[in-house]
Amino acid sequence: MLSFWEKDFFIAYDHIVVGSGIVGLSTAIAIKEKQPNSRVLVLERGIFPTGASTKNAGFACFGSLSEIVADLEKLSEEEVFNLVKLRWDGLQLLRSRLGDEKIDYKSYGGYELLRNDELKALDQLDRVNNLLLPLFGKPVYSVENNRISDFNFPKEAVDAMVFNPLEAQIHSGMMMKNLYQYAAEKGVEVITGAQVVAFEEKGDVVELAVADGPTFKAQQVAFCTNAFSKWFFPTMDIEPGRGAVLVTKPVDGLKIKGTYHYDEGYYYFRNYQDRVIFGGGRNVDFETEKTTNFDVNQRILDKLLNDLEQMILPNQKFEVDHAWSGIMAFGPNKKPILQKQSDRVSVGVRLGGMGVAVGSKIGSELADLMLQ
Repeated sequence: MLSFWEKDFFIAYDHIVVGSGIVGLSTAIAIKEKQPNSRVLVLERGIFPTGASTKNAGFACFGSLSEIVADLEKLSEEEVFNLVKLRWDGLQLLRSRLGDEKIDYKSYGGYELLRNDELKALDQLDRVNNLLLPLFGKPVYSVENNRISDFNFPKEAVDAMVFNPLEAQIHSGMMMKNLYQYAAEKGVEVITGAQVVAFEEKGDVVELAVADGPTFKAQQVAFCTNAFSKWFFPTMDIEPGRGAVLVTKPVDGLKIKGTYHYDEGYYYFRNYQDRVIFGGGRNVDFETEKTTNFDVNQRILDKLLNDLEQMILPNQKFEVDHAWSGIMAFGPNKKPILQKQSDRVSVGVRLGGMGVAVGSKIGSELADLMLQ
């Protein structure tokens, strides 16, 4: 039973955000920036963010060449440009809010490894560079095959390498820890371990029922629940996509420095100090990976280990220190869902595996939508 004080001060808010990942916190922060005197609450069902915000591999990227070429097969050039711009603007907003030191931002550049059957992406290099020229003011992608041996990649495994000087890496744990702190400084309230199980609009408020807890109320509610959004909106065009990630123990003489992609971005790896963080492989078993279960698929883990041994760290001793999974959300294309479900309920979801890049900007736009 609630006390008078709890009913008087802990239950009713101006705005409630469901989900404390990068989109949820960014939405709450943006609301407080626009309306400093409003009361804003974030409800999170887990102890840590449930989706991929603290479970990703720590890439500050906006798309490899082959990813963008693949996007151009589904979207118009204008839509692809706007998508890349959303990612880039989101990264810059994140950096300006927290500062590079608090997210451990390291601009080592990014590399895409192409095999023989992927070389056709190079035919689109000039087209993609020209498309993105108004955004970056210079060509982004260049072929640097002469550097393949610098990273000890075997010649038989990599036929070409594309360099992107604007790609970077971050520490996802530091980012989210400091984003929580930034939100608190703005006056955002966060309650963890609060799983929303139902919501209902009643007159001029939305009521949110929490498992084994009270019912919260707000004038406006935003769902930033990404892959878990179908729990609340069953007809939403969204599919979960589980991603496996592993990290090695320190590797002697590690030559890898930067961020790396291959197979249209389905695989990605980077250095963290003298370790390798490696993730992906969802395309090995698409159907099994359409899940919100956090187990690690052994079939995919075996594929990652094989690629580590054969391509990324050939003839080098390594041990896996830890493996985990994160849950992303996908749809028929990479465009996020940002919309009002009703006058008082909005959503910002389906980030297409680009939450780090788009999360801050989606949060800002979602706040604008709620405050209209």
